[in-house]
Amino acid sequence: MIKKGVTESFGAAVSCLSTAHLTDEVIKRSKRMILDTLGVGLLGSSTPVFNTVLQYSQRQQAVKNSKVWARPGSSVPPQYAAFVNGVAVHSMDFDDTWHPATHPSGTVLPAVLALAETLPVKPTGLELLLAFNVGIEVQGRLLRFSKEAHNIPKRFHPPAVVGVMGSAAATSKLLGLPPAQSIAALAIACSSAGAPMANAATQTKPLHMGNAARGGLEATELALLGLEGNTQILDLESGFGAFYPDYIPRQLAEVTPASQYRWVLEDQNIAQKRFPAHLGMHWVADAAIEARAKILDKHPNADVSQIQKITLRVPLSRYVDCPLPVTEHQARHSFQFNCCTALLDGEVTVESFSKSQMNRSALQEMLLKVNLENPQDNHSSFENMYCEISVETTQGETFTAHCDTFYGHWRKPLSHEDLLKKFRANASTVLTPDFVEGIIYTVDNLDSNQDCSMLWSYMHFNKQHMMHRHEHCFSLSV
Repeated sequence: MIKKGVTESFGAAVSCLSTAHLTDEVIKRSKRMILDTLGVGLLGSSTPVFNTVLQYSQRQQAVKNSKVWARPGSSVPPQYAAFVNGVAVHSMDFDDTWHPATHPSGTVLPAVLALAETLPVKPTGLELLLAFNVGIEVQGRLLRFSKEAHNIPKRFHPPAVVGVMGSAAATSKLLGLPPAQSIAALAIACSSAGAPMANAATQTKPLHMGNAARGGLEATELALLGLEGNTQILDLESGFGAFYPDYIPRQLAEVTPASQYRWVLEDQNIAQKRFPAHLGMHWVADAAIEARAKILDKHPNADVSQIQKITLRVPLSRYVDCPLPVTEHQARHSFQFNCCTALLDGEVTVESFSKSQMNRSALQEMLLKVNLENPQDNHSSFENMYCEISVETTQGETFTAHCDTFYGHWRKPLSHEDLLKKFRANASTVLTPDFVEGIIYTVDNLDSNQDCSMLWSYMHFNKQHMMHRHEHCFSLSV
């Protein structure tokens, strides 16, 4: 028997995995991911970067179109819907994070929904879940072929590397492509992979997510038309190995209709954020909130802005060391900003990154008191890092706190109640309450829903548009 290559094993798995291989745990976790991703995407549909890429995408024309989230009357070609909605998901850095480091859902879900909407026969909810999970699985497997990928990235932004491969795999599954065409889609997608970390903390970073969602869908469409690529793209150092110098690929287990399949999502849960910032900021916020509580516990009437010195002990990571952030994107990637915000307010929220909150004199003054240290035992890994904070008051007292696992981390996931609370808060910024609850119900019942078209129907509306329609109808009746 001839041994399969790595790429061949991936193509076979993408093609052969079926809904029967989905486990209860995978379905449960992926529903949480889908709901969270839809929520942050809806919230992100009000950001400047979303509006910019929407204007660009609306210039494109196609026979088939897909809806743009929270924009009634706006539809664009499917690949551009994947692009725009992918940008929305990451526009505030509020989407989920995995280990090894990447944002897994935002590159896959927008592509799957955009494609599903255009299919003549709409997929069932279970088929949608399968395609989504195949996209997540491919990302997880590829990341585990590199030890470097386990650390906070230095060169390439991971969603732009593995995310486009996940998008290609997911959309290949949704279209039911055979192994050879699934391999072609992965090979084509690999030539759209990669984006430099230098664009972190800028408006361009969210484009990495949108480009990956679009690139994977386009790769699948091209493979469907017969375009081919290197059939060993995942085996070669000059293929996918170009992104990781220590890349050692391994074959996937053979998939048969009767076999069980062990999904990466079963072994590794997902981190879902409580506030819109780089994941590393959540260790800092939890530690700073604890230090603040200790100060107020001893001195209930203390003015926490009157601090002499703040020492943060965090991993070395240059792109999240931004002492004096000017833009909201820099603030989302600033250890110092999130530390000071948490100390002053006792929390970090969506509103924390508004201009009015960022420009507060108390915050600006406190930023100048922060000193960063990088202990050698504090590894640049979301699995092993910690944050330690030391706050010295003007009275000569010192208060310390330590966080090695924040609430929302895969080791301490958000409760279902808090995940729903986050979704409702995000989605209600653009949707009416009944539509918000409709999405929750639809996602919760995806595995038993024969028609999931209501999902993108809910996502398409905007409460301002609905209010305008009601006002218009009222004026006509009068």
